[in-house]
Amino acid sequence: MAKKAVATFQTGNVGRNHSKCIKMVKSPKTGAYIFQEEIVENEKINTYFK
Repeated sequence: MAKKAVATFQTGNVGRNHSKCIKMVKSPKTGAYIFQEEIVENEKINTYFK
């Protein structure tokens, strides 16, 4: 039987320091609302939404 190799990409809390934020923004061309998604560090979430 072959051994199963398991890869871990997270070391410690590296993956938990970021969050996916979704912001609704009005398009300057059409005037319709669009959703803007971005991955932001947890400390910078409040500045992202301002």
